[in-house]
Amino acid sequence: MKIFLTQGAGIGNAKAFLLNQVVATAAKQQGHQIVTDAAQAELVVAFGEMPNNAAFAGKKAFVADCEQAFNAPENAVQQAIAQAADYVPVEGAAESAVEIQGISASGAKNIVAVTACPTGVAHTFMSAEAISEYAKKQGWNVKVETRGQVGSSNIISAEDVAAADLVFIAADIDVDLSKFEGKPMYRTSTGLALKKTAQEFEKAFKEAKIYSAKTAVNTAGGEDAKEEKKGLYKHLMTGVSHMLPLVVAGGLLIAISFMFGIEAFKDESIAGGLPKALMDIGGGAAFHLMIAVFAGYVAFSIADRPGLAVGLIGGMLATSAGAGILGGIVAGFLAGYVVKFLNDAIQLPASLSSLKPILILPLLGSAIVGLAMVYFINPPVKALMDGLVNWLNTMGQANAILLGAVLGAMMCTDMGGPINKAAYTFGVGLIASGQYTPMAAVMAAGMVPPIGMAIATIIARNKFTANQRDAGKASFVLGLCFISEGALPFVAADPVRVIVSSILGGATAGAISLGLSIGLQAPHGGLFVIPFVSQPLMYLAAIAIGSVVTGVIYSVIKPKIAE
Repeated sequence: MKIFLTQGAGIGNAKAFLLNQVVATAAKQQGHQIVTDAAQAELVVAFGEMPNNAAFAGKKAFVADCEQAFNAPENAVQQAIAQAADYVPVEGAAESAVEIQGISASGAKNIVAVTACPTGVAHTFMSAEAISEYAKKQGWNVKVETRGQVGSSNIISAEDVAAADLVFIAADIDVDLSKFEGKPMYRTSTGLALKKTAQEFEKAFKEAKIYSAKTAVNTAGGEDAKEEKKGLYKHLMTGVSHMLPLVVAGGLLIAISFMFGIEAFKDESIAGGLPKALMDIGGGAAFHLMIAVFAGYVAFSIADRPGLAVGLIGGMLATSAGAGILGGIVAGFLAGYVVKFLNDAIQLPASLSSLKPILILPLLGSAIVGLAMVYFINPPVKALMDGLVNWLNTMGQANAILLGAVLGAMMCTDMGGPINKAAYTFGVGLIASGQYTPMAAVMAAGMVPPIGMAIATIIARNKFTANQRDAGKASFVLGLCFISEGALPFVAADPVRVIVSSILGGATAGAISLGLSIGLQAPHGGLFVIPFVSQPLMYLAAIAIGSVVTGVIYSVIKPKIAE
């Protein structure tokens, strides 16, 4: 029998993937064929609940219980064949998304999507893959544009936009959407697009709104404004995303300079002045720009292009005064909201409107933000940063272990979510102030969950299916690259046990790293930047111990697979 597997809106994409794998294997062992096109199927099996899909009409359908399907897939397949009934669409469910244009979730559709996450590495591409796979499974035409650290790829053309029935935006940072003007658009996060793809598409067809940049700016206070509002987290992550390349390049160049000797950059006679040149490039240029770029793009996220220049100026003033990342945060948000207020408050006749973005807003914004930074903000923030740096330099081992444990636990709490990003931003921000130990603790802890899951699949092989053991191998590779999201398939299938074991292992790795005062100047790279760590062998030991703690704990508390 030809069987098509799908899932209800409440089932996350990672969990659905694991369910598909175990049920498909069981079905094939019983002589059945799994098809990827619903039109070819004789039987439709849905996990959780049956979605509305016109392609299911005239076919047998069965809703499988997720726990039973996961623990006893052979029984689930037999039950589906024996108890399947004629497909009946749910009345009134997901019938129309934007009634103006008659878009519905059923039938072949043209979908264009954009994904972007703060680091432009893991979530950007994993969510793009999830969107593409789900759309193709539904029989839709899909094109996903990824906006990562290396720039945009698979770029959506004007022809693609014109033919699109829905624009699906999964972004955690501010992205340029001007080319989608006038198209039905739904916006969500990369995390939801990755974990709950079906649910987000169902909401998209119900809640998509016609996108208009003008409406997004002018409807503050209404429902449209709520849809477009990014929130403080997204503004902050936009700044972090654009700052990261400077931190990575600057940090690694400084580390290479230190390879000639910790103070080799002070002597121009060493290696023809190469250590000094590397220090000038990394510390004198890249690190000097990073806070300004961060503040500039926070302001850009809030006030669009007019906020960029004002944010850059405010951030540079924070850097010059020694206010560090805290000063950059204040400068970015202050610049963004000041320029946004001025833009809304100053109304000019059409003949003079071109003066606003190139003269009036930069001039007034820079004057207001600059004077505020110089006279009111920089002095107390600099004192606060000096106090923080002094505490980090003089704290005892007990405090270092405690801080490392807290940062490590935060990194493993939500695998790329807000808590994880808060710890990561703290570590990255302190690099600008010459504090490299928190960043080392953060990266060590972030590598623990995926490596720990791989270890668990080895220790307790009988508690994992063959597909889960294969997922463990992929998770191990992602962990070595500092991609915490490699553990997400395990989190989706068993969230409480995986997160608890990951937090304990991550806290252990963070505590060891910070307790040994291990420093790292690069904010990303995983195994590839180990040579630039101050104590490479001890750092590897911290990661290994934390990963083993996670792997052992999870292998013990994970229940056995039901026979």
